[in-house]
Amino acid sequence: MEKNVNNHKLRVCVATCNRADYSKLAPIMFGIKAEPQFFELDVVVLGSHLIDDYGNTYRMIEQDDFDIHTRLHTIVRGEDEAAMVESVGLALVKLPDVLNRLKPDIMIVHGDRFDALALATSAALMNIRILHIEGGEVSGTIDDSIRHAITKLAHYHVCCTRSAEQHLIAMCEDHDRILLAGCPSYDKLLSAKNKDYMSIIRMWLGEDVKTRDYIVALQHPVTTDIKHSLKMFELTLDALISFNKRTLILFPNVDAGSKEMVRVMRKKGIEHHPNFRAVKHVPFDQFIQLVAHAGCMIGNSSCGVREVGAFGTPVINLGTRQTGRETGENVLHVRDADTQDKILHALQLQFGKQYPCSKIYGDGNAVPRILKFLKSINLKEPLQKKFCFPPVKDNISQDIDHILETQSALAVDLGGTNLRVAIVSMKGEIVKKYTQLNPKTYEDRLELILKMCVEAASEAVNVNCRILGVGISTGGRVNPREGIVLHSTKLIQEWSSVDLRTPISDALHLPVWVDNDGNCAALAERKFGHGKGIENFVTLITGTGIGGGIIHQHELIHGSSFCAAELGHIVVSLDGPECLCGSQGCIEAYASGIALQREAKKLHDEDLLLVEGMSMKKEEVVSAAHLIQAAKLGNSKADSILRTAGTALGLGVVNILHTMNPSLVILSGVLASHYVNAVKDVINQQALSSVKTVDVVVSNLADPALLGAASLVLDYTTRRIY
Repeated sequence: MEKNVNNHKLRVCVATCNRADYSKLAPIMFGIKAEPQFFELDVVVLGSHLIDDYGNTYRMIEQDDFDIHTRLHTIVRGEDEAAMVESVGLALVKLPDVLNRLKPDIMIVHGDRFDALALATSAALMNIRILHIEGGEVSGTIDDSIRHAITKLAHYHVCCTRSAEQHLIAMCEDHDRILLAGCPSYDKLLSAKNKDYMSIIRMWLGEDVKTRDYIVALQHPVTTDIKHSLKMFELTLDALISFNKRTLILFPNVDAGSKEMVRVMRKKGIEHHPNFRAVKHVPFDQFIQLVAHAGCMIGNSSCGVREVGAFGTPVINLGTRQTGRETGENVLHVRDADTQDKILHALQLQFGKQYPCSKIYGDGNAVPRILKFLKSINLKEPLQKKFCFPPVKDNISQDIDHILETQSALAVDLGGTNLRVAIVSMKGEIVKKYTQLNPKTYEDRLELILKMCVEAASEAVNVNCRILGVGISTGGRVNPREGIVLHSTKLIQEWSSVDLRTPISDALHLPVWVDNDGNCAALAERKFGHGKGIENFVTLITGTGIGGGIIHQHELIHGSSFCAAELGHIVVSLDGPECLCGSQGCIEAYASGIALQREAKKLHDEDLLLVEGMSMKKEEVVSAAHLIQAAKLGNSKADSILRTAGTALGLGVVNILHTMNPSLVILSGVLASHYVNAVKDVINQQALSSVKTVDVVVSNLADPALLGAASLVLDYTTRRIY
């Protein structure tokens, strides 16, 4: 006598969703019920079984003398894609309570329906073992994806063909947990044909119908191409009407598009046509007899390519729903049809033929194999699935330093004067840098950017760098989510409403990030500089203009219109000098390189700039550097201008401290070292005592613009929005 490897009866839950899966599950259920010493059976009914429009097929389960433990109404009506998704969600909401009450040792799930996916998902998440019937098969539509998804959730697999078994192994399933049993429905099919059938044929098709002189039609919507499947169904009906043979036509299943298919049937008057008998459901035992003695079966049901082969009945398989299924020689495929003629011709070729019986899907002994397989399941074995992955070739290098060094970014800095592109490693090393004058026109500028990026990307291969993406630092207001320069500074001409991301990404086939140069400086500090590990800090760039970036809770602040951290335009005097933005008294109007150059020119024009130890060539342009040199050599007027600039910057920083309360202020740019002491003095004099302890430091980064552009890539390669 066979023994169960477990010390108690195996509690098996069989969940059935529709008439089709019950035809496969019923033989197993009968087998389980026949061995009460080994098994306890709980039956859960859900899905279209409980819908009147689909025949209330739960009644045939009761007629088979099975006790239904639970009925779950899970179908959301609508028969469209959204209704299918909502039905899965409804089932997921209702199933946990049922499974908690039943506490099965194993759940048997069949096939590739969306209801079955809900069952498998619930059981897997509740640590219930799953036995999946008919995994590994290949067909068309969304069913393939659902079937394979259930395979990955299932712990044990019963497949019907050798090819399906090989597919499961190729999907990395454990060979020891795969049973090649054949299709359970074949256990009934191969013993059914000799039964009395004429009374069944007459009951469904009329007293005057003879064997081999009628057609069985069963066509379902193709959920991934509903429009085409409706067209194919309409052509099928036209061909059947023209062929003029008695036809039993079953209503389609509950998939998206079924409602539209029923409308097509009614539009053509099928329910009242003398040659047609339209029905919602035929009990499986009777359906077997009908297809076994039909002149032909037509449609796209899996029954046509699987079960009907056992009788050698001719089949016309329409469309792509069963593409990939193994079929016998009795199946003629019509993949596509523009008119009814192709389908009509197929009917003329197939109707009335008799083909050899096929046993591709079973030999009639599936159920004994499945019961034996169930008894062998050891509940003490770990529940966690193991996947049998094929061997993978070892990586060439597993050295972490090598990996970090070679992962790199292309960094682009668009300045008022120069255009620079660099290859920057994960550690912040500038591996290679290219510099050109920034062209004055949009077309020339974009062309040069692309040319320099392509050159740098090619060179990256030679220096063993893998480019992860492109980061661009530019002046002006930028929408970083879209990669668009919204408005530019006056220093960069023809640079407003410019989409930088699309052309560069298209040319290089790399992701592209774009941001304001001040924000990039803050990102550079966060990744490579004084801001590393600091939760809240502010970076101020003191160069040709004044800009900056704000890091709050480790994240860069952009603001609602991407205008945050325009720190150079904090107003520190209502009647101060005019700024390039059009306002007066901005920090930038006092402390930027342009402002200092303006004041230096005024002094030079009045012969008040040069002091002993200074000299200028006749053609030399007066710059901020001359003002700083003059102040160092004792020029009191130059020194006063620098002190005023430092005070203005300091007042701006005080406003920032009172608004953002950062723990660190980083001064960056060529003028930072000249301002740092003045800023600290103003903080001590003007700031609230609670913020006076803030650290103010000068950046130690040699090239914050390029490093910041690189950090856009290196920090956010896997993030869409930051």
